[in-house]
Amino acid sequence: MRIFLHIGPDAAASERMQRILDTKRDQLRSKGVLYARSPGARNHTRLFMAVTDPENVDSLRFNRGFIPPEKQRVLLDDVAQSLNHEVAQHRPDTLVLSAHQLGCTLFSRSELERLRALLRPLSDDIRIVAHLDDPARMLARRYATQLIEGRARSLDLELGLLGAEDFWQAALETRPAPDPQAGRFGEVQGACYWLDFKRLQTEWEAVFGTGSMQYHSLDLPRLYSADGTEMLRAAFDITDTIGKAETEDIPADPPAAWLSRCRLFNDAVLRLLAKKEVILPRQLWRKFLSEIWVDGAPVAAGSLSALSARFEKDIKALCKAHPGLDPATMKRDRKLPEWTEADPTGGFRATQYLMAFRWRINQANKQELANKAAELARLENDTPQAVAQAAEGQAITLPQEVDKVLSPSARKVMPPLAKQNFVKLQRSSFAPHNRLGAMNEEELAAAYTPVPPRTLPDGSSGNVIVGCMKNEAPYILEWVAYHRAIGVDNFLIYTNDCTDGTAEILDRLQEMGVLQHRNNDIWKGNSPQQYALNQALKEDVIRNAEWIIHIDVDEFINVRCGNGTLSDFFERVPEATNVAMTWRLFGHNGVTRLSDTFVVEQFDTCAPKFCPKPHTVWGFKTMFRNIGAYEKISCHRPNKLDETLRSRVKWVNGSGHDMTAEVADNGWRNSKKSVGYDLLQLNHYALRSAESFLIKRQRGRALHVDRSIGINYWIRMDWSDFRDITIKRNIPRLRAEYDRLMADDTLRAWHQKGLAWHRAKADALHEVPEFRELYEQALDLKLTETERVAYALALDMES
Repeated sequence: MRIFLHIGPDAAASERMQRILDTKRDQLRSKGVLYARSPGARNHTRLFMAVTDPENVDSLRFNRGFIPPEKQRVLLDDVAQSLNHEVAQHRPDTLVLSAHQLGCTLFSRSELERLRALLRPLSDDIRIVAHLDDPARMLARRYATQLIEGRARSLDLELGLLGAEDFWQAALETRPAPDPQAGRFGEVQGACYWLDFKRLQTEWEAVFGTGSMQYHSLDLPRLYSADGTEMLRAAFDITDTIGKAETEDIPADPPAAWLSRCRLFNDAVLRLLAKKEVILPRQLWRKFLSEIWVDGAPVAAGSLSALSARFEKDIKALCKAHPGLDPATMKRDRKLPEWTEADPTGGFRATQYLMAFRWRINQANKQELANKAAELARLENDTPQAVAQAAEGQAITLPQEVDKVLSPSARKVMPPLAKQNFVKLQRSSFAPHNRLGAMNEEELAAAYTPVPPRTLPDGSSGNVIVGCMKNEAPYILEWVAYHRAIGVDNFLIYTNDCTDGTAEILDRLQEMGVLQHRNNDIWKGNSPQQYALNQALKEDVIRNAEWIIHIDVDEFINVRCGNGTLSDFFERVPEATNVAMTWRLFGHNGVTRLSDTFVVEQFDTCAPKFCPKPHTVWGFKTMFRNIGAYEKISCHRPNKLDETLRSRVKWVNGSGHDMTAEVADNGWRNSKKSVGYDLLQLNHYALRSAESFLIKRQRGRALHVDRSIGINYWIRMDWSDFRDITIKRNIPRLRAEYDRLMADDTLRAWHQKGLAWHRAKADALHEVPEFRELYEQALDLKLTETERVAYALALDMES
């Protein structure tokens, strides 16, 4: 097996490549190429954090909670174990690992040796891959990234080193000693040493072997085009075709005036943090920077041409030595007057903004101190020998009592990192609980009364659901009947590659005037769902809708006010244009066999209402008024807000509270501030029965065609600690509408055929060792809500 270690060092390029790799993950795996998931969902930050020098706490380790060396040691062991397991499971010919931090942050020989030691058990054949651009252009982009992370020194730092005989060493000497509580990190405040590409190759090849480094030109326009996949094929020696990439816009370079503001503000913040009286969460720091935004022209790379000239001779030699380096792509921009820092404009004074933000800093400080103060104090007081001993595993990595409080299943299956997360959650504000809202969800109230179909005005299609399906035959009629019963007027359903009778059921419902069905077998791009949503915007049923709702067949809108209809909800939020319908994730509830009983009857155990982590729990889907405010419908929400209509847009959560400022432009999950379930929630039955899960695992997902569903998906979705039966008030009127539809002989026959198809599929999968093992593993996995959060965080590294 050959390992390709992609080290960046450009963040924008690496992130784009990682998104393409993620989209093509299963396709690549079928061709013998494994883009690993265990070191990180896309960017393999876990790999990077695991190998940094223990005493060199970087901003990523600080923000992710791996400050003490013993916690980093647990991470290192977990990354090694998980990566070995993943490789053993798939047995690829090629393993691809990618993190831009490897190239722009690792610098010591000990770090590179630690990385090599981690990978050596997998293979001795390791190729280092880096994508290079003109140094001036790379510095301009990296400088902006560093400023967003807290850099307080201007570009004069790098420009002042151009006369140094050893640029690499001179740049490293500008790195301050790490002082996490004071907000100082070497990789943020120090000069970009890695711009010496010749030395970068020398350092890496000294550890990984002569000839191990492969340089490629960074062609951003091509990378962000549909041909981005070709750059991946060239970088990782992929001989098979992998199709096209979804085109994306190249990120715009930020205004130079705003960067000046950021630097000045960072300097003021660092002077405050140096007093060691407060800790400023990095996320809040970034938010402050976004709030001082000002428009203007970006930093021109031509004004940094002295840097390009400094390394011009080296780059010519590297272009000759590396076939992947194109001299034309590496050509520097036209020389401009030497860089000077832009005017921040508007009489900007950083200290005034800092004073205005101070109350928000004080609010955030209490929780941050509770989470990190003890570890910071220990890091500051420990001797170098103590740090080294902890890194070697001689310190206790977890409280000795942890296994005593874990459930038997958790003790058996949870890796060390998950157990570490469990300990952290005990005293964290992210600990899950059900103490949110006033509704008693376990008490069955009186049944809702039936509501006749609405008479719509001429030219209106009313409340419309647009959805996508693939092999969902047993579940369609319940879902359609339920939503008709609560006030949905029309449906536009797209299907692709169905073999279980789904298309025939929808065709018959179309003949009956219940919905509209579109065949989506010829979808283009990376996602059949997104292709369908793009096409839906051309349909009259969508153009003429009052409200547009995009949900899947395993999602049920649960209105928890009035008579439980959409009209009842709309009456309580008359000014709303967008409703973030927060998921409530329902587990399999002990149901193993696939049944024809209503989904909303079978499954009533769910996630706690307060569960900020992992990120999937508070995801939302959007119901939005059709006022033309957004140009695009995406999976979770509409996107591309029309600025002329911004003032008309009002987002509310499931409790009817305004959350416009948080999500008007982007975002697909609620925060602790914006979550609410009082009036409405979206019941998400992602698993249904254990057998349904097997079929879903075999089928894949409508949106993510290249992603498989395994035990990790079960861990994230099988919530069974709390009970919510509020949706069952709808069952009588659901049953009436369902029976009315099932009275049609043709429709009933197709439903029964679809159910038989799924039962036969489940029986067949029980005979396949891979699926039988997955089924048994899933049913054996019984976790509490806190254990599940801890395990999911270990899988996703979202902490």
